[in-house]
Amino acid sequence: MSANGSAVVLGGTGFAGRHVSAELRERGFDVVVVARRPPDHEQAGRFLAMDLARLPAEELARELAAIGPRVIVNAAGSSWGRTEEQMWAAVATPTFRLLDALAQLRQRPRVVQLGSVLEYGEVKAGTTVGAATVARPTGAYGVAKLAATQAVLSQTRTGRLSGMVLRIANLAGPGSPAVSLLGRVATRLLSANGQPAVVELDPLLAYRDYVDVRDVADAVAAAALSPVSGRLVDIGRGQSVSVRTLVEMLISCSGRPAQIVERPGSGIRHSTEEWSQVDIKPAGQLLGWRPHRSLAEAVEAFWHEFCQRQVKTNANGSAV
Repeated sequence: MSANGSAVVLGGTGFAGRHVSAELRERGFDVVVVARRPPDHEQAGRFLAMDLARLPAEELARELAAIGPRVIVNAAGSSWGRTEEQMWAAVATPTFRLLDALAQLRQRPRVVQLGSVLEYGEVKAGTTVGAATVARPTGAYGVAKLAATQAVLSQTRTGRLSGMVLRIANLAGPGSPAVSLLGRVATRLLSANGQPAVVELDPLLAYRDYVDVRDVADAVAAAALSPVSGRLVDIGRGQSVSVRTLVEMLISCSGRPAQIVERPGSGIRHSTEEWSQVDIKPAGQLLGWRPHRSLAEAVEAFWHEFCQRQVKTNANGSAV
Protein backbone atom coordinates (compact mmCIF):
# COMPACT_ATOMS: atom_id res chain seq x y z
CA MET A 1 0.00 0.00 0.00
CA SER A 2 1.38 3.40 -1.00
CA ALA A 3 1.84 6.18 1.53
CA ASN A 4 -1.12 8.24 0.30
CA GLY A 5 -3.38 5.53 -1.08
CA SER A 6 -4.49 5.47 -4.69
CA ALA A 7 -5.21 8.30 -7.11
CA VAL A 8 -7.17 8.03 -10.35
CA VAL A 9 -6.18 10.48 -13.08
CA LEU A 10 -8.84 10.82 -15.77
CA GLY A 11 -7.21 11.90 -19.01
CA GLY A 12 -3.92 10.74 -17.51
CA THR A 13 -2.26 10.18 -20.91
CA GLY A 14 -2.76 13.79 -22.06
CA PHE A 15 -0.41 16.76 -21.90
CA ALA A 16 -1.32 17.85 -18.37
CA GLY A 17 -2.50 14.41 -17.24
CA ARG A 18 0.82 12.64 -17.71
CA HIS A 19 2.66 15.27 -15.64
CA VAL A 20 -0.03 15.14 -12.95
CA SER A 21 0.22 11.34 -12.83
CA ALA A 22 4.00 11.46 -12.48
CA GLU A 23 3.86 14.07 -9.72
CA LEU A 24 1.23 12.17 -7.74
CA ARG A 25 3.39 9.06 -7.92
CA GLU A 26 6.31 11.11 -6.60
CA ARG A 27 4.08 12.25 -3.73
CA GLY A 28 3.41 8.66 -2.68
CA PHE A 29 0.16 7.84 -4.51
CA ASP A 30 -0.55 4.56 -6.26
CA VAL A 31 -1.65 6.02 -9.59
CA VAL A 32 -4.28 4.62 -11.96
CA VAL A 33 -4.15 6.31 -15.37
CA VAL A 34 -7.51 6.40 -17.19
CA ALA A 35 -8.00 7.26 -20.86
CA ARG A 36 -9.76 5.97 -23.95
CA ARG A 37 -6.62 4.49 -25.46
CA PRO A 38 -3.36 3.16 -24.02
CA PRO A 39 -0.53 5.69 -24.00
CA ASP A 40 2.34 5.56 -26.47
CA HIS A 41 4.77 6.68 -23.79
CA GLU A 42 5.82 5.44 -20.38
CA GLN A 43 3.06 5.93 -17.85
CA ALA A 44 3.20 6.75 -14.16
CA GLY A 45 0.88 3.98 -13.01
CA ARG A 46 -1.49 1.21 -13.96
CA PHE A 47 -3.49 1.96 -17.10
CA LEU A 48 -7.26 1.49 -17.32
CA ALA A 49 -9.04 1.99 -20.64
CA MET A 50 -12.38 3.80 -20.27
CA ASP A 51 -14.39 6.20 -22.42
CA LEU A 52 -16.22 8.37 -19.89
CA ALA A 53 -18.39 9.94 -22.56
CA ARG A 54 -19.92 6.53 -23.29
CA LEU A 55 -19.50 4.46 -20.13
CA PRO A 56 -22.71 4.26 -18.03
CA ALA A 57 -22.41 5.82 -14.57
CA GLU A 58 -23.20 2.47 -12.95
CA GLU A 59 -20.22 0.78 -14.63
CA LEU A 60 -17.93 3.67 -13.77
CA ALA A 61 -19.08 3.48 -10.14
CA ARG A 62 -18.21 -0.23 -10.02
CA GLU A 63 -14.76 0.43 -11.46
CA LEU A 64 -14.08 3.20 -8.94
CA ALA A 65 -15.39 1.12 -6.03
CA ALA A 66 -12.95 -1.64 -6.98
CA ILE A 67 -10.04 0.79 -7.01
CA GLY A 68 -11.07 2.68 -3.87
CA PRO A 69 -9.18 5.87 -4.71
CA ARG A 70 -8.44 8.55 -2.17
CA VAL A 71 -8.34 11.19 -4.91
CA ILE A 72 -9.69 11.57 -8.43
CA VAL A 73 -8.13 14.18 -10.72
CA ASN A 74 -10.21 15.05 -13.76
CA ALA A 75 -7.75 16.14 -16.42
CA ALA A 76 -9.88 14.86 -19.30
CA GLY A 77 -11.11 17.01 -22.15
CA SER A 78 -8.37 18.54 -24.27
CA SER A 79 -9.31 21.27 -26.74
CA TRP A 80 -6.76 20.15 -29.32
CA GLY A 81 -8.02 18.61 -32.54
CA ARG A 82 -11.75 18.76 -31.78
CA THR A 83 -14.61 20.43 -33.59
CA GLU A 84 -17.08 22.58 -31.71
CA GLU A 85 -19.66 19.81 -32.01
CA GLN A 86 -17.33 17.38 -30.24
CA MET A 87 -16.44 19.71 -27.37
CA TRP A 88 -19.43 19.09 -25.11
CA ALA A 89 -19.17 15.31 -25.37
CA ALA A 90 -15.43 15.38 -24.79
CA VAL A 91 -15.29 17.98 -22.01
CA ALA A 92 -18.59 18.32 -20.11
CA THR A 93 -20.17 14.88 -20.44
CA PRO A 94 -17.31 12.95 -18.76
CA THR A 95 -17.50 15.26 -15.74
CA PHE A 96 -21.26 14.78 -15.40
CA ARG A 97 -20.78 11.02 -15.75
CA LEU A 98 -18.13 11.08 -13.04
CA LEU A 99 -20.34 12.98 -10.62
CA ASP A 100 -23.24 10.59 -11.25
CA ALA A 101 -20.94 7.65 -10.53
CA LEU A 102 -19.54 9.19 -7.35
CA ALA A 103 -23.08 9.69 -6.02
CA GLN A 104 -23.43 5.89 -6.02
CA LEU A 105 -20.35 5.24 -3.87
CA ARG A 106 -20.43 4.78 -0.11
CA GLN A 107 -16.95 6.20 0.30
CA ARG A 108 -16.40 9.13 -2.03
CA PRO A 109 -12.91 10.24 -2.98
CA ARG A 110 -11.70 13.79 -3.09
CA VAL A 111 -12.09 15.39 -6.53
CA VAL A 112 -9.69 17.85 -8.17
CA GLN A 113 -11.20 19.25 -11.36
CA LEU A 114 -8.97 20.98 -13.90
CA GLY A 115 -10.73 23.94 -15.44
CA SER A 116 -9.49 26.40 -18.04
CA VAL A 117 -8.73 30.11 -18.27
CA LEU A 118 -10.90 30.08 -21.41
CA GLU A 119 -13.93 29.86 -19.11
CA TYR A 120 -13.51 33.59 -18.47
CA GLY A 121 -14.00 34.56 -22.10
CA GLU A 122 -12.82 37.91 -23.39
CA VAL A 123 -11.50 40.28 -20.75
CA LYS A 124 -10.11 43.79 -20.97
CA ALA A 125 -6.37 44.05 -21.57
CA GLY A 126 -4.54 44.71 -18.31
CA THR A 127 -7.19 42.93 -16.26
CA THR A 128 -6.35 40.26 -13.70
CA VAL A 129 -9.10 37.65 -13.40
CA GLY A 130 -9.91 35.38 -10.49
CA ALA A 131 -12.63 33.37 -8.79
CA ALA A 132 -14.79 36.48 -8.28
CA THR A 133 -14.70 37.35 -12.00
CA VAL A 134 -17.92 36.60 -13.87
CA ALA A 135 -17.14 33.92 -16.46
CA ARG A 136 -18.50 34.61 -19.95
CA PRO A 137 -16.86 32.09 -22.29
CA THR A 138 -17.01 32.84 -26.00
CA GLY A 139 -16.00 29.49 -27.44
CA ALA A 140 -17.36 25.95 -27.27
CA TYR A 141 -14.43 24.71 -25.22
CA GLY A 142 -14.81 27.44 -22.60
CA VAL A 143 -18.58 26.86 -22.42
CA ALA A 144 -18.11 23.12 -21.83
CA LYS A 145 -15.33 23.65 -19.31
CA LEU A 146 -17.41 26.18 -17.38
CA ALA A 147 -20.34 23.74 -17.19
CA ALA A 148 -18.00 21.11 -15.74
CA THR A 149 -16.56 23.61 -13.25
CA GLN A 150 -20.00 24.65 -12.07
CA ALA A 151 -21.11 21.04 -11.67
CA VAL A 152 -18.13 20.16 -9.47
CA LEU A 153 -18.42 23.35 -7.41
CA SER A 154 -22.10 22.64 -6.82
CA GLN A 155 -21.25 19.23 -5.35
CA THR A 156 -18.31 20.40 -3.26
CA ARG A 157 -19.96 23.53 -1.91
CA THR A 158 -22.95 21.59 -0.64
CA GLY A 159 -20.74 19.03 1.04
CA ARG A 160 -21.77 16.08 -1.11
CA LEU A 161 -18.15 15.79 -2.22
CA SER A 162 -14.79 17.00 -1.00
CA GLY A 163 -12.72 18.73 -3.61
CA MET A 164 -12.01 21.86 -5.58
CA VAL A 165 -11.50 23.29 -9.06
CA LEU A 166 -8.17 24.53 -10.35
CA ARG A 167 -8.68 26.89 -13.27
CA ILE A 168 -5.54 26.54 -15.37
CA ALA A 169 -3.89 29.24 -17.47
CA ASN A 170 -2.19 28.51 -20.82
CA LEU A 171 0.21 25.58 -20.60
CA ALA A 172 3.80 25.38 -21.80
CA GLY A 173 6.57 22.89 -21.20
CA PRO A 174 7.62 19.36 -22.16
CA GLY A 175 4.94 17.35 -23.93
CA SER A 176 3.13 20.30 -25.48
CA PRO A 177 1.20 18.89 -28.48
CA ALA A 178 2.50 19.31 -32.00
CA VAL A 179 -0.70 21.21 -32.86
CA SER A 180 -0.07 23.84 -30.15
CA LEU A 181 1.66 27.15 -30.89
CA LEU A 182 4.98 25.87 -29.56
CA GLY A 183 4.53 22.58 -31.38
CA ARG A 184 3.85 24.21 -34.73
CA VAL A 185 6.86 26.50 -34.45
CA ALA A 186 9.14 23.64 -33.37
CA THR A 187 7.94 21.52 -36.30
CA ARG A 188 8.86 24.28 -38.75
CA LEU A 189 12.27 24.75 -37.13
CA LEU A 190 13.12 21.06 -37.35
CA SER A 191 11.77 20.55 -40.84
CA ALA A 192 13.95 23.32 -42.31
CA ASN A 193 16.92 20.91 -42.39
CA GLY A 194 19.50 23.51 -41.52
CA GLN A 195 18.08 26.19 -43.83
CA PRO A 196 16.45 29.35 -42.46
CA ALA A 197 12.96 28.33 -41.39
CA VAL A 198 9.89 30.29 -42.45
CA VAL A 199 7.42 30.19 -39.56
CA GLU A 200 3.96 31.22 -40.77
CA LEU A 201 1.51 32.09 -38.00
CA ASP A 202 -1.58 34.12 -37.31
CA PRO A 203 -0.76 37.69 -36.23
CA LEU A 204 0.99 37.46 -32.86
CA LEU A 205 -1.15 40.04 -31.12
CA ALA A 206 -2.30 38.16 -28.02
CA TYR A 207 -0.91 38.46 -24.50
CA ARG A 208 -1.46 35.42 -22.31
CA ASP A 209 -0.62 33.99 -18.92
CA TYR A 210 1.57 30.93 -19.58
CA VAL A 211 2.52 28.46 -16.85
CA ASP A 212 4.86 25.47 -16.93
CA VAL A 213 2.86 22.23 -16.98
CA ARG A 214 5.17 20.83 -14.29
CA ASP A 215 4.19 23.68 -11.96
CA VAL A 216 0.56 22.84 -12.68
CA ALA A 217 1.25 19.23 -11.66
CA ASP A 218 2.68 20.54 -8.39
CA ALA A 219 -0.51 22.55 -7.82
CA VAL A 220 -2.71 19.51 -8.49
CA ALA A 221 -0.72 17.44 -6.00
CA ALA A 222 -1.10 20.21 -3.41
CA ALA A 223 -4.87 20.29 -4.03
CA ALA A 224 -5.07 16.50 -3.78
CA LEU A 225 -3.48 16.57 -0.33
CA SER A 226 -5.28 19.69 0.90
CA PRO A 227 -8.35 19.74 3.17
CA VAL A 228 -9.71 22.81 1.32
CA SER A 229 -13.04 22.13 -0.36
CA GLY A 230 -15.58 23.99 -2.45
CA ARG A 231 -13.11 26.55 -3.77
CA LEU A 232 -12.14 27.72 -7.24
CA VAL A 233 -8.45 28.60 -7.50
CA ASP A 234 -6.56 29.99 -10.49
CA ILE A 235 -3.23 28.45 -11.45
CA GLY A 236 -0.86 30.43 -13.66
CA ARG A 237 2.22 32.60 -13.37
CA GLY A 238 0.18 35.74 -12.71
CA GLN A 239 1.92 37.50 -15.60
CA SER A 240 0.72 38.12 -19.13
CA VAL A 241 3.31 37.86 -21.89
CA SER A 242 3.16 38.42 -25.62
CA VAL A 243 2.81 35.25 -27.65
CA ARG A 244 5.45 36.77 -29.91
CA THR A 245 7.84 36.63 -26.96
CA LEU A 246 7.03 32.94 -26.55
CA VAL A 247 7.79 32.25 -30.22
CA GLU A 248 11.01 34.28 -30.14
CA MET A 249 12.11 32.41 -27.00
CA LEU A 250 11.68 29.10 -28.78
CA ILE A 251 13.57 30.24 -31.89
CA SER A 252 16.41 31.56 -29.74
CA CYS A 253 16.50 28.34 -27.70
CA SER A 254 16.69 26.23 -30.87
CA GLY A 255 19.71 28.13 -32.16
CA ARG A 256 18.26 27.87 -35.67
CA PRO A 257 17.77 30.75 -38.11
CA ALA A 258 14.13 31.58 -38.69
CA GLN A 259 11.84 34.24 -40.10
CA ILE A 260 8.43 34.83 -38.57
CA VAL A 261 5.73 35.57 -41.14
CA GLU A 262 2.37 36.69 -39.80
CA ARG A 263 -0.46 35.92 -42.18
CA PRO A 264 -4.11 36.14 -41.09
CA GLY A 265 -5.78 32.76 -41.30
CA SER A 266 -2.54 30.85 -41.84
CA GLY A 267 -2.52 29.09 -38.48
CA ILE A 268 -4.86 27.23 -36.17
CA ARG A 269 -6.65 29.40 -33.65
CA HIS A 270 -7.81 27.72 -30.46
CA SER A 271 -8.92 30.89 -28.74
CA THR A 272 -10.37 34.26 -29.69
CA GLU A 273 -9.26 35.76 -26.39
CA GLU A 274 -6.40 38.21 -26.75
CA TRP A 275 -5.51 38.72 -23.09
CA SER A 276 -5.26 36.56 -19.99
CA GLN A 277 -3.71 37.06 -16.58
CA VAL A 278 -4.88 35.21 -13.49
CA ASP A 279 -4.74 36.00 -9.78
CA ILE A 280 -2.51 33.39 -8.15
CA LYS A 281 -2.56 34.81 -4.62
CA PRO A 282 -5.39 32.47 -3.49
CA ALA A 283 -3.32 29.49 -4.64
CA GLY A 284 -0.56 30.60 -2.29
CA GLN A 285 -2.93 31.28 0.58
CA LEU A 286 -5.00 28.09 0.28
CA LEU A 287 -2.52 25.57 -1.13
CA GLY A 288 0.89 27.01 -0.34
CA TRP A 289 1.60 26.92 -4.06
CA ARG A 290 3.40 29.28 -6.39
CA PRO A 291 5.08 28.75 -9.78
CA HIS A 292 8.78 27.95 -9.55
CA ARG A 293 9.73 27.68 -13.23
CA SER A 294 10.25 30.60 -15.57
CA LEU A 295 8.72 30.76 -19.02
CA ALA A 296 12.21 30.41 -20.47
CA GLU A 297 12.66 27.15 -18.55
CA ALA A 298 9.33 25.88 -19.86
CA VAL A 299 10.25 26.70 -23.47
CA GLU A 300 13.72 25.17 -23.19
CA ALA A 301 12.35 21.97 -21.64
CA PHE A 302 9.75 21.76 -24.39
CA TRP A 303 12.35 22.18 -27.16
CA HIS A 304 14.61 19.43 -25.84
CA GLU A 305 11.69 17.06 -25.28
CA PHE A 306 10.24 17.82 -28.72
CA CYS A 307 13.57 17.07 -30.42
CA GLN A 308 13.75 13.75 -28.58
CA ARG A 309 10.18 13.02 -29.59
CA GLN A 310 11.02 13.59 -33.24
CA VAL A 311 14.05 11.31 -33.02
CA LYS A 312 11.79 8.54 -31.73
CA THR A 313 9.26 9.31 -34.45
CA ASN A 314 11.89 8.97 -37.15
CA ALA A 315 13.28 5.80 -35.59
CA ASN A 316 9.87 4.15 -35.31
CA GLY A 317 8.42 5.46 -38.55
CA SER A 318 5.28 6.63 -36.74
CA ALA A 319 4.15 9.48 -34.51
CA VAL A 320 5.19 9.34 -30.87
